[in-house]
Amino acid sequence: MKPRQAPSAPTRRSIPRPPRHRPGSPAPWAALPTQDRNGISLDRVRVALADGRLRRPGDASPGEPWRSLAGRVVEGRPAAVLVPLFEEDGAARVVLTVRSDRLRSHQGEVAFPGGRLDGGEGVVAGALREAFEEVGLDPGLVTVVGQLTAMPTVSSNTVMTPVLATLEARPALVANPGEVERVFDVALSELVADDVFHEEWWSVSDRPAAPGFPDGEFPVWFFDVAGETVWGATARTLVELLCSILEVEVPPSLSGSI
Repeated sequence: MKPRQAPSAPTRRSIPRPPRHRPGSPAPWAALPTQDRNGISLDRVRVALADGRLRRPGDASPGEPWRSLAGRVVEGRPAAVLVPLFEEDGAARVVLTVRSDRLRSHQGEVAFPGGRLDGGEGVVAGALREAFEEVGLDPGLVTVVGQLTAMPTVSSNTVMTPVLATLEARPALVANPGEVERVFDVALSELVADDVFHEEWWSVSDRPAAPGFPDGEFPVWFFDVAGETVWGATARTLVELLCSILEVEVPPSLSGSI
């Protein structure tokens, strides 16, 4: 068994909080008993898929709320990321990366393996290709099981579709140094442990405001885990996945990612 990676120093780059920001609400799963949040296995993910709480590949999208930013249409280049899950000691774990400082956007941030699609490429093919290029994940070891809600990432002008996949065992991964600084994994149950998640509300004056929320105010979600701070589009995808598995309502996000 490959040893787990030791946690590294938290947050490579400072998070660009605007001058006006405030604490938000507790985690969506905060009211669940601890035993309901422990031991999240791949079987619980499969049950969520069977119950229709997670979309299978090819399922119709429930509308396209991801294409609006506070009610305005957002265009962007199509992108896809792979959300790879494997089970170890009865716990489902998700693979994440830390992006290289050599990249043009989101340098040093935690992300799923992925990137922009090639011309005419589908989201599944693109996610698998990017995962192979970035961390050496053999597509033959991957079973694609679903998709999560696509969303705009404003700073990189993309619309990102997360592709959910399972692996039979812990993969042997090698970071491509031109794109990835670190590859690590965390248990889903770690992400929903007490004091790991927090929400903030940010106010950005030149950002379109949702009705009833002045000054472009919108929620931003964070996970502090494995020596890293996960936020932005990656955190939003994890929140949707975890809420679907735990059968709690996904909080309204009002907008795409930073």
